[in-house]
Amino acid sequence: MKIFRGFNHPDVASACALTIGNFDGVHRGHQAMLALLNSEAQHRGVQSCVLTFEPHPRDYFAGVHKRPDLAPARIGTLRDKLSELARCGVQQTIVLPFNEKLARQAPQAFIDDVVVGGLGARYLLVGDDFRFGAQRAGDYAMLDTAGRERGFEVARMNSYEVHGLRVSSSAVRDALGAGDMEEATRLLGRPYAISGHVVHGRKLGRSLGRSAASGPHQDGFRTLNLRFAHWKPAASGIFAVLVHGLDAEPLPGVANLGVRPSLDPSDVNGGRVLLETHCLQWPAHLGAEGAYGKIVRVELLHKLHDELKYDSLGALTTGIAKDCDDARAYFASSHAETRRQTTRDRI
Repeated sequence: MKIFRGFNHPDVASACALTIGNFDGVHRGHQAMLALLNSEAQHRGVQSCVLTFEPHPRDYFAGVHKRPDLAPARIGTLRDKLSELARCGVQQTIVLPFNEKLARQAPQAFIDDVVVGGLGARYLLVGDDFRFGAQRAGDYAMLDTAGRERGFEVARMNSYEVHGLRVSSSAVRDALGAGDMEEATRLLGRPYAISGHVVHGRKLGRSLGRSAASGPHQDGFRTLNLRFAHWKPAASGIFAVLVHGLDAEPLPGVANLGVRPSLDPSDVNGGRVLLETHCLQWPAHLGAEGAYGKIVRVELLHKLHDELKYDSLGALTTGIAKDCDDARAYFASSHAETRRQTTRDRI
């Protein structure tokens, strides 16, 4: 998939089948829309194209009005959104900066300058609640009229439902906020995951639990640190996870997703949203430093509890050790359930 920041680039396709949206989470409703888009693009002999925005328009207006409560919790990072769009077979994605100019652009100007002039849309697919342009004044009827006048077809896709419930980014956010990872998986069509480069942290975890050299945590609690670029993640807390990208098989672990508080001015991650993951079994071939710079994907499978505040390093060590034990119990239970299902299938 080709990715462009804006559409003023010589390699942007001159004609396309287009859809427009934020696509936060790329959930099952998005996936159904993208499958239809790809089919229509192939039928017309043009590229399938997604136009998305960064930041989220509601993030922009939350900043303008100094109302952080107006910003939606973010399901995924831009990296993860682009990865999922590529996995869905999209051929080209345009990331358009959402700024004052775009916020003030009249709907007809957006059609003329972006849809037709910038992207050469031959087919435009939108959701049933799609609005665009300044004051959200543009709607499907306006697009349909413009399409007849400017020579592009417009289609509208109804909401996607699972067991009678509408699949939406809001529903995914609600599931993640409630810690219902099974429901999030049903809505997304895959386990909820965060990916990124492993970055350096304070390396505090290495020293935790080392007071007794022969104890069960003599190697400490080494963590993989991934930054979550947005300040307001939809999920938070302590999770049983699987880590992909470090070994041939995914590694079970326990992770903390939340804001890293720090009084240390040299802590580059202080105040950032961080996913800190401890692998229950560290691959020996990586050594102590072998994970830094690698791109890993961490699947958050089961929420253990909300973040807790510990009053000492000893209490923190005890808390992490319990989280590790609880994660092991979760994986043991999940493995046993998988074996029971496999046995039933064979019978």
